[in-house]
Amino acid sequence: MAMPLLVAIALVVVHFATSLRVPADWMIAFQAVLISISALILCSMENPARMFGLGVLAVLFSGLWQPGQTSLETTRSFFGVHKIADSADGKHRLLFHGTTIHGADRIKNADGSPVTGRAEPLAYYYRGGPISETIIATRAARGKLSDVAAVGLGTGSLACYREPDENWTFFEIDPEVVRLARDPQRFRFISSCAPDMPIVLGDARLTLSGSKAQYDLILLDAFSSDAIPAHLLTREAVSGYLTQLKPGGVIVMHISNRHLDLAQIVAAVGESEGLVTLVKTDTSANNFSEDYKSNATVAVLARNWRDIEMLARSPGWAKVVSDGVRPWTDDYSDLISALIRKKF
Repeated sequence: MAMPLLVAIALVVVHFATSLRVPADWMIAFQAVLISISALILCSMENPARMFGLGVLAVLFSGLWQPGQTSLETTRSFFGVHKIADSADGKHRLLFHGTTIHGADRIKNADGSPVTGRAEPLAYYYRGGPISETIIATRAARGKLSDVAAVGLGTGSLACYREPDENWTFFEIDPEVVRLARDPQRFRFISSCAPDMPIVLGDARLTLSGSKAQYDLILLDAFSSDAIPAHLLTREAVSGYLTQLKPGGVIVMHISNRHLDLAQIVAAVGESEGLVTLVKTDTSANNFSEDYKSNATVAVLARNWRDIEMLARSPGWAKVVSDGVRPWTDDYSDLISALIRKKF
């Protein structure tokens, strides 16, 4: 009877813990204390295996706790769980896919009044960050971005980089993401910046190759979740992107990932297709709980250095080579090596 009772108590505690509104910085401390207490109890238990199991469950449940936030909506699709939550002060709205933030929108001013006008990109997409730099530099080098393909919608933050005379098309696989991003009551990026912007639903590997358009910029923002779509990162995939890329055009990949180091994989794939690669890892956005800006790692691929000369001269951008890493293909990928490079 003791074990079912302990499980029931744990579930009740988790239920109330998820509604607590405390500083987000407490999460790590909370988990450290939880692990320490579990270890002490383990040492004194006659049956440590059971207690170890409970400890693992407790840590997993604590990962569902996002302190300092008010959960508004949780939806599930074939592609995962999406959660919308407001910050503790109610001034920012976040979209989570699993445990990864896929966009942040400022919804209230300092005085508590609703934000009006064009939404301002935040999180990885903030102005001055590496994603922003690639868009601005490519536009400057080409005069304008007549046609842009963006793979991965999130909250639609990138829509607010579109200029009036540019044609941007988003490619998104998850219809639930499209529903959330298009609803101005949830996020305002599309409604305030590009309400007429087309969104093509389906696997971007297929839908992009089926497009008749040629693009100045192809921007892939699909690799930051816990599970990455490896088929968008293979040699065959990049070869397909090149058929859609105008002469002098640029491919940008947002490769921020908590678990995998993707930079050398991108470089290896690029080298196999005769491309050059620049990478920047942002280190300037270190106060997310205050400004809701996130550091990002971004890779840029081009047919020659001339096409990305402006970025190559900018601070923080560095040439990256494969250094013996094997390029991923539709028949080969190596997640373990990418994980080891990230962790060690």
